[in-house]
Amino acid sequence: MPPQRFALPSEAPGLAARRIAADILDGVLHKHRTLDEQLDGASAHPGLKSLSDRDRALMRRLVATILRRLGTLGHVLSRLLDRGIPTDAPRAQSALLIGAAQILWMDVPDHAAVDLSVRLVQSDRRAAKYAGLVNAVLRRCAREGVPLIEEVKSRNLDVAPWLFARWSANYGAATAAEIAHAIGQEPSFDITVKSDPSQWATRLHGETLPTGSVRTVLQGSVTMLPGFSEGQWWVQDAAAALPARLFGDLKDKNILDLCAAPGGKTAQLAHGGARVTAVDRSPARMARLRDNLARLSLDATFAVAEGADWLAKHASDGFDGILIDAPCTSTGTIRRHPDIGWLRQESDIAPLAATQKRLLQGAVAALKVGGVLVYCTCSLEPEEGEQVIADLLRSENALQRVPIEAGEVAGLSEILTRDGDLRTLPCHLPHPDPRLAGLDGFYAARLVRRT
Repeated sequence: MPPQRFALPSEAPGLAARRIAADILDGVLHKHRTLDEQLDGASAHPGLKSLSDRDRALMRRLVATILRRLGTLGHVLSRLLDRGIPTDAPRAQSALLIGAAQILWMDVPDHAAVDLSVRLVQSDRRAAKYAGLVNAVLRRCAREGVPLIEEVKSRNLDVAPWLFARWSANYGAATAAEIAHAIGQEPSFDITVKSDPSQWATRLHGETLPTGSVRTVLQGSVTMLPGFSEGQWWVQDAAAALPARLFGDLKDKNILDLCAAPGGKTAQLAHGGARVTAVDRSPARMARLRDNLARLSLDATFAVAEGADWLAKHASDGFDGILIDAPCTSTGTIRRHPDIGWLRQESDIAPLAATQKRLLQGAVAALKVGGVLVYCTCSLEPEEGEQVIADLLRSENALQRVPIEAGEVAGLSEILTRDGDLRTLPCHLPHPDPRLAGLDGFYAARLVRRT
């Protein structure tokens, strides 16, 4: 019989959450599977269904903490292991990472972190022989781990080297270090509300940001929070909420939302009074978008299609506005999706930039004269933002940049470039409480078709 992979009723409390965390870590680190596909949808880990809400939250926090601190964890464990992390038993590696993360960064008693990691190893045929090693190393980690972290604090080990080198070149070494620090923090919970942000900030024990988003650190199931089932708000990072606002008055305008899922921007456009056509290539993500808009009592027209192909068939539609939230490396969202920093490669940038250029070129034809095009990506890489727009403006005489004014972004001039484009960084929007600080990294440009 195959080894038991899911929780048994009689096993130690919390072991099932750690077992599933180990499976998901293995999926990211060794099978190059994203967290999203392992946590939601048809490809989600089957064991998730058996976890309580509390254990599911623990599992997610475990995985996220490990991926945010992976470089530092590797350093600590390498100092505590004479022969390095075992390579012939992935479960032993996962058990060490899970145990050390709890000891060093989570509110879990050391003895419980050690015991459950040992049990995790013992339950795996290939890793069982390392139970004594895991026990000894994690006990040492509890005694010696913190000083080992201190000795590498300034080395930015928790960012892939190629990414940190790029950020240093593009933003300067000091800003790159600030970005690295920001994405190492657990992110807040941002929402866009239909009305009265201050009231919802009070009800959700959060605060209203200058941009109008509501930010809170509440934990637990989103669906159980006040206002969710009534459709009064939706989850959306404060930076992601800015591009849709760049159209100005949306009342009765025909707006195309390309690459629309999961639908936060679609909801903004529809709530603003636009007649929205939402296009996305993923049937599953589009189904979720439909469900979200139904909960919010908002309407849109939906199409499941490749963006460039859809544009080619609708070049004569003459939209008043087009929003392109283009596929990208998503390096600006690492603090929310910490797997991205380890799954992406520098070689991913060029093909994605080519896709972005095709979408933009197709959008020009579908935009009526005087229409507004807003292009955005959640990437920190200029090739997917500033450079794409510069190339487009050189090749398309019909387009003109319309600079974004500080007043349109709550006076936050630091998030605007010299050309008048939007460029948020994870280290922007500082706050005395680090849990309430930061933004996703976003780029957005606003263009108008002149002829």
